[in-house]
Amino acid sequence: MLYEQTLEAASFILKTAGRGAEIGIVLGTGMDNLREDIEVESVIPYSDIPHFPASTVKSHAGELLLGKLAGKNVVAMAGRFHYYEGYSMQQVTFPIRVMKHLGINYLFLSNASGSVNERMHVGDLVFVTDHINLQPENPLRGPNDERFGPRFPDLLHTYDKKMVARALHIAHNHGFRAHEGVYAALQGPNLETPAEYHYLHTIGADLVGMSTVPEVLVARHMDIPVFVASVVSNQCYPIDQLGETTLDDVIWAVEAAAPRLRTLIHELFRAL
Repeated sequence: MLYEQTLEAASFILKTAGRGAEIGIVLGTGMDNLREDIEVESVIPYSDIPHFPASTVKSHAGELLLGKLAGKNVVAMAGRFHYYEGYSMQQVTFPIRVMKHLGINYLFLSNASGSVNERMHVGDLVFVTDHINLQPENPLRGPNDERFGPRFPDLLHTYDKKMVARALHIAHNHGFRAHEGVYAALQGPNLETPAEYHYLHTIGADLVGMSTVPEVLVARHMDIPVFVASVVSNQCYPIDQLGETTLDDVIWAVEAAAPRLRTLIHELFRAL
């Protein structure tokens, strides 16, 4: 059923847009302004695409964009889906399945995250090299369809090391604060308690957020190279320096970092 639904959605997009894409992009919270860099050829509301959920989060436009970026054919999600919105993990990751059938060779994911590493400050770029999955469900749970990928995908080489190295090089050349880091995924939608921040720091996380890992798991299942760029939106460590965080705070921090992320994307995509 899922495979047939994926084909149906991909077929609709191909018919509507007239072509597929080389790179898939997921624009996270506060990052819709990155769409300005895309030479948009087609805009498809999620509500028009068969079997697509509808995004309910403020700052997420809920549209699929097809066009060119840095000379590459791209398909971009202006707004992702989250488990905390009430969707199943299969619904959350359905667009990544569809992107595979649109022909993508790379998946670029962005997100806003809290830092549980005192060296990573608000506005810093962090390129994810590993993750800790603390979400209560897995999108690969249930019967496995070998047409998507193997029953037990290996996660040793989940994050593309060459793209991370190139991204760090680009960031340092431009004088951007940038790091490698480990991303911990929780369910949300509440932010974490001080004890939870301390726990995440202790187990080796650098960042914490409520997205990304489900999409990464599905991409890995289908053998799509993955690159994740996170913008630190709030400082969660050291604990004695914690302050309250609102969604507006997160959006402000990410929008302030957007020009640096846009420069990075252009140069990274041109190098692919």
